[in-house]
Amino acid sequence: MMALSRQHELHKRRFSRNLGLGLVLAGFVALVFGLTVVKVSTDDFTMTPAEAVN
Repeated sequence: MMALSRQHELHKRRFSRNLGLGLVLAGFVALVFGLTVVKVSTDDFTMTPAEAVN
C-alpha cells in the first residue's frame, strides 16, 4: 500500500519554481516600496502648479 504523504517528482519541481517566483515577486515589491519611500521622504518634494490643478 502506498503512503499518502509521498509526493510526485512533479510537485517538488513545481514547489521550487513557485518558491523562486515568489522570491522574485517579493523582491520587486520591496524595490517599489523602497523607491516610493525614498521619493516621498525627500525634502525638496514640491508640487508644481500644473500638478496642483489635477
